[in-house]
Amino acid sequence: MCGFLFSNGPQSKEHFLSKLEIIKYRGPDFTGYEDIDGLHFGHVRLSILDLDPRSNQPFTYDNLHMVYNGEIYNYLDVKDELVKIGYSFSTESDTEVLLLGYHAWGKKVLQKINGMFAFLIYDKQKQEIFGARDRLGVKPLYYFLGTKEFEVCSQLKPISCDKQLNLDENAISMFLDCKFIPSPYSIYKEIKKLEPGHCFNYSLTNHTFNSEKYWDLKEVVRFNGSYEDAKEQLKALFEDAVKIRLFSDVPLGSFLSGGIDSALVTSYASKLNKEPLNTFTIGFQEKDYDESAVAEKYAQKLKTNHKTLICNPKGILKNLPVLLKVYDEPFADNSALPSLMLNFMTKKYVTVALSGDGGDESFLGYNHFESLLKNKRIMSAPYFIRKIAAIVLSPILSSDSRITRALSVRKKREYIQRIFSRMGILLNNKNNNWLGMFDPYYALSKDTLQQAADLNIKLWLDGDSNVKVDRASMAYAVEVRSPFLDYRIVEFARTLPIEYRIQLGNKKRILKDILGEHLPPELFDLPKRGFSMPLENWLRNELRKDVETSIDENFFNKVPNLNITHCKKILNEHLNKGKDHTESIWKLYILAKWMQAQ
Repeated sequence: MCGFLFSNGPQSKEHFLSKLEIIKYRGPDFTGYEDIDGLHFGHVRLSILDLDPRSNQPFTYDNLHMVYNGEIYNYLDVKDELVKIGYSFSTESDTEVLLLGYHAWGKKVLQKINGMFAFLIYDKQKQEIFGARDRLGVKPLYYFLGTKEFEVCSQLKPISCDKQLNLDENAISMFLDCKFIPSPYSIYKEIKKLEPGHCFNYSLTNHTFNSEKYWDLKEVVRFNGSYEDAKEQLKALFEDAVKIRLFSDVPLGSFLSGGIDSALVTSYASKLNKEPLNTFTIGFQEKDYDESAVAEKYAQKLKTNHKTLICNPKGILKNLPVLLKVYDEPFADNSALPSLMLNFMTKKYVTVALSGDGGDESFLGYNHFESLLKNKRIMSAPYFIRKIAAIVLSPILSSDSRITRALSVRKKREYIQRIFSRMGILLNNKNNNWLGMFDPYYALSKDTLQQAADLNIKLWLDGDSNVKVDRASMAYAVEVRSPFLDYRIVEFARTLPIEYRIQLGNKKRILKDILGEHLPPELFDLPKRGFSMPLENWLRNELRKDVETSIDENFFNKVPNLNITHCKKILNEHLNKGKDHTESIWKLYILAKWMQAQ
């Protein structure tokens, strides 16, 4: 796990290294630099596999030069295949396997590797740059494309720090809708994110850039076996996904919350690992948000070496400057703060941690999936009937309740979109149609829940969950690996009938049944809390003064398309009248703090 920077622009070694230094926290073990044909390659390494300096980057083979961030989990299988066709190896690293795989097969290597990755390869003979990002967007890749200048980096700041750039007003609107900026956009017009499952070629002779998709979600083909068949196949697949993520030459552990996903990952890892597993959780003084007691019961049953950190507002909020530093652009998922605390604690004991990220997306664990299931019948009624019912019931229903949404939307697609977007409530222009770029995915399944799950994967997972985990872990040089983000599990889960994954009152059914073979069901069959914190009251108390100072007239006048009257109203209602507008105010606050830092 590392970070890299590439540039073809004329600049001194010292200037280039000063930009690379910005993301030194991603790879504190070694900084590598080479000027090859006037091209600048930089790499900061977090040593995980083959700790020997021979695996440092930039890495060279024949006419190819590479910088790479990530892990190829099946590198030993790919290595065996390369040996059979005549290749030999000088290291034990997955870096060498990836580069030699590209030498042998070109971009077809992407179909052979299973991992989380972003990389860039310079082909000296062809005078072109090839790059790629993993299927589900676990690892980031930003790029700047000028008239003749091309820069690529693991994060945005090293690219943006020495350029005159323009804020992207559309990206700001997207952020105020959904609390992050989705690919391919960034906060700046001139910098883009390579989308998950994409690769690119950049010609150094005519300065053209072409990207293409090498992997994507496909039309759902329904699993035709029994529930027991599905369970057995998933168990075998999941065990292998965990097993290949246990390869490490540094200490390894697992995050363990009170949820199903991390408990299942830890159960399998404990079984497969030779030594007792190190596990980590954080809790809160506020009992409504605290899952640490449940996690400790899991740890006792699984016989792990468990560590718990109980957080208070002061400790959590100390990480706010770190959040603003490492996330580069506005990012308002408030669970990023406890995630930073979790990784801060974890780094004291291990360098690699397994996690349960991705389980909710594929196995329908979020609360909105259950709401969709409950409201399916409501939405099947003709719109004019639902509209009348919405008017009649309006005195007793919140305007933003899920039942109100089900009654008021014209099409099911609108209901799904409102799960992920606040539909411009902070903006003057409420007709924000940016979610239309995901319309093709609705055709992959006729089931509303699967359509919502696919949007979770393509939008939320890439833009929110993966960003949160990557930046929070890299801030403290921790590598996080999630078996649920193995593309084989994502593909298999999409084939499973909805009722295998969720029933009313029984979310993640198949995962619970598998976990029941490792832990007593009474321990884990609990309501979902999520990895959140008691921010509503903190905004009124510990953060109040800074919120009022940051979200001021100067800020309001800087943000394009902002509905200032509405923003002032909800700010007053939250701070003084006990109404809960946490999500909206946190987005405004994070955007204000980001703008202050520029």
